[in-house]
Amino acid sequence: MTASTQRQVDLIGIPLDLGAGRRGVDMGPSAFRLTGLTQRLETLGYRVIDHGDVEVPIPEARSPGDPRQRFITEIAAACRAIAGLTADSVARGGTPICLGGDHSLAAGSIPGVARALHARSETLNVVWVDAHADMNTPETSPSGNVHGMPLAACMGRGPDALVRIAEGASVAPERIALIGIRNLDDRERTLVRNSGVRAYTMTDIDRRGIGPIMNDVLKDFTGPGQRIHLSLDLDGLDPDVAPGVGTPVRGGLTYREAHLLAEMIADTGRLAGMDVAELNPTLDVRNRSAEIGAELILSALGQRIL
Repeated sequence: MTASTQRQVDLIGIPLDLGAGRRGVDMGPSAFRLTGLTQRLETLGYRVIDHGDVEVPIPEARSPGDPRQRFITEIAAACRAIAGLTADSVARGGTPICLGGDHSLAAGSIPGVARALHARSETLNVVWVDAHADMNTPETSPSGNVHGMPLAACMGRGPDALVRIAEGASVAPERIALIGIRNLDDRERTLVRNSGVRAYTMTDIDRRGIGPIMNDVLKDFTGPGQRIHLSLDLDGLDPDVAPGVGTPVRGGLTYREAHLLAEMIADTGRLAGMDVAELNPTLDVRNRSAEIGAELILSALGQRIL
């Protein structure tokens, strides 16, 4: 399948590791670029603009501040910049692809995409693939690491500095499908149950299969005027598949399950934007996880076996 030559992809590098508990994910954007991602997207027929990297300070140059939401001032500033870039991309008819960087980047990318879609009376749905729910708040987080809070922020329930980017919720709970979760904090488990999001654990995927689950999700996410943002944390995949992540959890999505999920989203023609987060090259094996992330971007944008 060949993508339309009229479609533009905007690559946005986000060397953000202020939200994580260990260093290394700031090198993620460079590792993705080393896979030849731009050239491979061009082969699919896309016009690709690489906007370089959003400016993010290193943690050694800043104070963590509030221990319940470490580096929140710097993370919020980066997310505001990300929101501007993703909103501009969608408004111009492009597809923003955010290369991370820790998953707190989604507190910027999703509000930006939502803003642009709202301006043309379209509705945003989010498919969030992750081993973790990322629905903690400063009050519930056991670590204060903000990369465990971005989905809560997108729902209007996270750190105030992130919620203010969208002036409230950027996506409704019933418009979120959380897929692949298998490692939740005790308090976060209650948050997920009471949140109203569609939550699919790895047990659900084992029992039903990723295909039927995605059929159910996409049936409700592809009505008139609806678009989809795919926010992919590489630790949603099994660490045997994608070892280069800071918080690996055994028993995740297989290589083919992840590709089928991306391919089914591509088949809808409704992809508005995408994040690929939490790549840590210092923990990777010969850039294998970056390569898998690049392959999933290509699948979500229309690459097929035949």
